[in-house]
Amino acid sequence: MRILYIAAAAALALAACSDRTEKNAAATAENAGDTVASAASDTAANADAAADATAAAAKDAAADADAAADTAARKTDAAADAAARTQ
Repeated sequence: MRILYIAAAAALALAACSDRTEKNAAATAENAGDTVASAASDTAANADAAADATAAAAKDAAADADAAADTAARKTDAAADAAARTQ
């Protein structure tokens, strides 16, 4: 962001020099604005992708925890059955 401010200040300083310089400075400022907008768009897309990945990981973790609970319940039942048979 600091670079954008520096570029804008430089563009304004150069704009006073000549018409051509003014046009070049305006183009530079526009390009800087486009770059910032593109970066913001990319950041938003990356945040969305990260949120989707996090949600998928949480869903997988929940499924794994459910499977582990099912396994523990089966083993507990099997142990209780074995204990009942030995008595």
